[in-house]
Amino acid sequence: MAENKKSFVLYCDLIHTIEQLNNEQAGDLFKHILRYVNDQNPEAESVITKIAFEPIKQQLKRDLQKYEQIRERNSANARKRWDATASDRIPNDAKNADNVNDNVNDNDNVRKKFVPPTKEEINSEFPGFDAERFIDFYSSKGWMVGKNKMKDWKASVRTWLRSSDQKTELAAPKYKKATL
Repeated sequence: MAENKKSFVLYCDLIHTIEQLNNEQAGDLFKHILRYVNDQNPEAESVITKIAFEPIKQQLKRDLQKYEQIRERNSANARKRWDATASDRIPNDAKNADNVNDNVNDNDNVRKKFVPPTKEEINSEFPGFDAERFIDFYSSKGWMVGKNKMKDWKASVRTWLRSSDQKTELAAPKYKKATL
């Protein structure tokens, strides 16, 4: 077995072989398998155990070879990820790294940091809108929308406007027309 490997696979179709053995032979085969995978280099005492074990042994070898290939591939991939040239964007002091939620600009797929709008930007985009109230509200929340950093302040203003329009409609008294 591989060093530090703590498990192995026995396949369900092994039952066809085991069913042909009596309980003592099956027990001997199972003990032989466990000795083999624990690198005890067992010698089969009976011909039956030797014959029944051989296909199992070959399958264990194939599985071990596959395991080693996967382990090597994963190890190589990990080395690539943590290679100094591949990880220059990873800060050396991860405890004090900034946790910034970035915007993805679909036009050029460049990540841009969210920048809160100024009162002038809001008023030029949405004339007559209470920009000061909007800025005060979201500044107090750390420019968070629920549990997420704000990504698009223009969308937030549009949502704010729709929401206030609905509240105005609900608050407006409804009068019935008098019929004569």
